[in-house]
Amino acid sequence: MTSQKPSSLRLHDSDNVRVALRPIAAGEILVPGLTAVSDIPMGHKVASAEIAEGVEIRKYGQVIGFAGQPIAAGEHVHTQNCTYRGDFERSHEPCAGATPTDFVPAEERAQFRGFRRPGGGVGTRNYIAVISTVNCSATVSRMIAGHFTPEKLADYPNVDGVTAFVHSTGCGMVMGGEGYRMFMRTLAGYATHPNFAGVLMVGLGCEMAQISLLMEAHGLSESAGFHRMVIQESGGTRKTVDEGIARIEAMLPAANAARRELVGAEHLSVALQCGGSDGYSGITANPSLGHAADLVVRHGGTAILAETPEIFGAEHLLTRRAEHPEVATKLLERIEWWQAYMERNGGSMDNNPSPGNKAGGLTTILEKSLGSSAKGGSSNLVGVYEYAEKVTTPGFVFMDSPGYDPASVTGQVASGANIVCFTTGRGSVFGYKPAPSLKLATNSALYARMSDDMDIDCGVVISEGVSTEEMGQRIFERFLAVASGEHSKSEALGFGDNEFLPWLVGAVT
Repeated sequence: MTSQKPSSLRLHDSDNVRVALRPIAAGEILVPGLTAVSDIPMGHKVASAEIAEGVEIRKYGQVIGFAGQPIAAGEHVHTQNCTYRGDFERSHEPCAGATPTDFVPAEERAQFRGFRRPGGGVGTRNYIAVISTVNCSATVSRMIAGHFTPEKLADYPNVDGVTAFVHSTGCGMVMGGEGYRMFMRTLAGYATHPNFAGVLMVGLGCEMAQISLLMEAHGLSESAGFHRMVIQESGGTRKTVDEGIARIEAMLPAANAARRELVGAEHLSVALQCGGSDGYSGITANPSLGHAADLVVRHGGTAILAETPEIFGAEHLLTRRAEHPEVATKLLERIEWWQAYMERNGGSMDNNPSPGNKAGGLTTILEKSLGSSAKGGSSNLVGVYEYAEKVTTPGFVFMDSPGYDPASVTGQVASGANIVCFTTGRGSVFGYKPAPSLKLATNSALYARMSDDMDIDCGVVISEGVSTEEMGQRIFERFLAVASGEHSKSEALGFGDNEFLPWLVGAVT
């Protein structure tokens, strides 16, 4: 006789809510002594006991909100009765939970086939980039890249493509200000990314983001693989486009000569992301990705967590894992910056979750953050970086960014990520050239509905009882395959030409 699968799950002994694993009807017995008093959608929460007004609501063993009114046992717990409060007591205890990392010996590390670049970087793809320094050169940059159709690249099978990276800024910003520095770091990070065999940077000539200043500040110099062009100096649109095409044509033979070779997994740098999250995200896909991130770290690689507003309320779990006190201090400084930033812009840290997140069962930013931070696994936090700052320390690190996915991933790629892994419960369609992007479905219904977009079904953690450790191993192995050239679903669909989105901060004049 086959036992019936449970309809709900309690994630921690101290929790006073359960998570619905399927739609639950009012009157259904959840566990002996607990009956649903209202309909509970899949992924949403149900009170496992009476919760008095003002009492903490706990999930994952952590505070996710406070009862805004008395909540009966078996009642749906969501926005109608669970309220946000960001000032509750939590102990950050820097370094209290840091433990020695069990690194895999160098000779036993996993391997993938990557492109070795001068200077020591390793690429997982072999693109040529046309990077616009200002919106005024965006159309010209697209014209240059657009010339190189698949037919024109047929003689260069080892080149993944010629792609334009354009945006809406580059001028009207405060020279030397915080936003300007962020933007210039982002351009420099892309210009030196190991997934590019060649780069052509195109400016207008009178913008704030001068190519010459960028090169001077970030130690760049013209070479066979790095060219600069200025439209005003080149004689206008048509002459710049023609010359830009000629320069890329000159780069193609060397780019095509690049060959993949076996390298150690220490050359993996993985951007950890989530979007369109739901009530399953913190149960299936995110902890599974966390185990995969731990494997990357154990094999000498780098895992980059980001989205600062989406760790708020869970930052104490990260500061405990800080390898050094100054790492914890820097993370808390970024949290404080965000609180001030939101206040002066008339917002709240609880601006998230989005309507779609709430429909999927997430109620407060505290709940979303606790599930989101699970992507970071359990390794020590060895560094905290500013947006688009080059990551120089292997291991598990954090990069400051907004929660807006395109802006956040753009910063992670600029920091050096050569692969992106993105979990989603509601469904997301995207790609982030030049880094191949894997999408993980948090539930099997989403995987079936959007199978053309989803790479891995993490819903089997619930539906088939696969452990998050086993799923993490599967994800890690997919990292190696995709880093070696296997196409992800987003690459097969042609995504990645429109998601370059530098984070804009500061005054525009």
